[in-house]
Amino acid sequence: MIQAEPRIRRSDMIHCVLCGNPPCDSACPRLSPSGILRSIWFQNEQCAAGRVPEKNPCLTCDTPCEQRCVRPGEVPIREVINRLYYQVKPETETLLPEDESRLQCDLCGIPLENPFILGSAVVSSDYDMCARAFDAGWAGVAFKTICTLDIHEASPRFSALTGGAREIIGFKNVEQLSDHSVAENMEVFRRLKQHYPSKVIIASIMGQNEAEWGDLARECQENGADAVELNLSCPNMVEEGLGSDIGQIPELVEKYTRLAKEACSIPVLVKLTPNVASAVQATEAAVRGGADGISAINTIKSVVGVNPHTYVSAPAVRGKSAVGGYSGNAVKPIALRFVAEIARNQGMKGKHVSGIGGIETWKDAMEFLLLGAQSVQVVTAVMQYGYRIIDDLKDGLNLYLTEKGFRNVREMVGLGLESLDESTDVLERDTVQFPMFVREKCIGCGRCEISCMDGGHQAIRLNEERRPVLNGKKCVGCHLCILVCPQGAIQPSPRRISRKPASD
Repeated sequence: MIQAEPRIRRSDMIHCVLCGNPPCDSACPRLSPSGILRSIWFQNEQCAAGRVPEKNPCLTCDTPCEQRCVRPGEVPIREVINRLYYQVKPETETLLPEDESRLQCDLCGIPLENPFILGSAVVSSDYDMCARAFDAGWAGVAFKTICTLDIHEASPRFSALTGGAREIIGFKNVEQLSDHSVAENMEVFRRLKQHYPSKVIIASIMGQNEAEWGDLARECQENGADAVELNLSCPNMVEEGLGSDIGQIPELVEKYTRLAKEACSIPVLVKLTPNVASAVQATEAAVRGGADGISAINTIKSVVGVNPHTYVSAPAVRGKSAVGGYSGNAVKPIALRFVAEIARNQGMKGKHVSGIGGIETWKDAMEFLLLGAQSVQVVTAVMQYGYRIIDDLKDGLNLYLTEKGFRNVREMVGLGLESLDESTDVLERDTVQFPMFVREKCIGCGRCEISCMDGGHQAIRLNEERRPVLNGKKCVGCHLCILVCPQGAIQPSPRRISRKPASD
């Protein structure tokens, strides 16, 4: 049973702050409330229900977990667990497999335990961080970009757009590359490969000139890297002719890809910029240069917020700011579009696509895989919630694969591409799918009426009982009402109605 709509939403536990070393766990000797709450947060409701024992200890509990909470009495832990027990667990047809073999895949022939890789950023910038990520269950890391530049970072260098629970929706950074020397980073590679031989190390590199692209690729291979990722897309480089400046010029993409390929024998991936109208030119240039795969996307050039008093955008550094890179769940639709465009390119047959951009839950990862990615890289979600999110990424995807009958993750790659087209001209326009009101969920707020009146086709009104009534002659089936309903009380009708004029 793959639930389209979860029974329990983030809004039901909005006051939970997803603590580190959670006090609720230390207060409960029989289960881990924090893990259950975290699974719900990351859209992994069925796995959360599976963690509630058959003899539910919460039925008669006096809630010491809620009392020990850092927000005492504000997080309804017992209520959430009981709802899982009574509403979700009885409908759960498939148990989470203990075996994770379905998640096994590869990166250009290199075995991956699962498709989840830490993206090249601060989350993968030294030995300790990568080791803790590997211990947590991540299959690989794309190490923070190695260069010979003398890096000095600004402070502060992050800003964000946040949601109602203070979760980061969109994240801006003006961070640059690794501030460790090449020699220091090579020592990290050697130690990681010694202690974690089954994990995959992708060396992200950026050269300042033609010679450095080859030199860095060769040196990374000699010190244990399994693959190289060419950073041709960082939007935050201060030096002219680096980062996204390269990724916007196909001739340079091809040149630097060829230089790296000639210098090493391990797979070379090219990390593309989204700061272009299309990825086609850069993708084909990378393929001509010999690339074994493409990583996409890097962050999007952005401006986040302007202070109404100082008139400076964020992050402000002593009265100045700068255009920076935007990431987080807000960029996922853009990233999916680029990944699909790359995966459909004829030149990419037999080559690897690593999807990046806004991946936070297993469902996000699923979407990238269905549109052609064979691995996914995660950064912003880890910066916000920590390496621990790998548990729900793996569990959720593993349960999905099991329920759908896939033998392994490779079988789902690209299944969503056939139904996707670049043009809306392919869409059928002769039928209408009306909205359908779920009366028992409706609270009579009138949001559907307001949106339909002011942003739609004036097809909904509230009756005397404050319940929506549809005018089928006016409704065009745009589904705006479904999107704005705060209760999920409007659904698509299972039938489509023909709007073609009757023939004579």
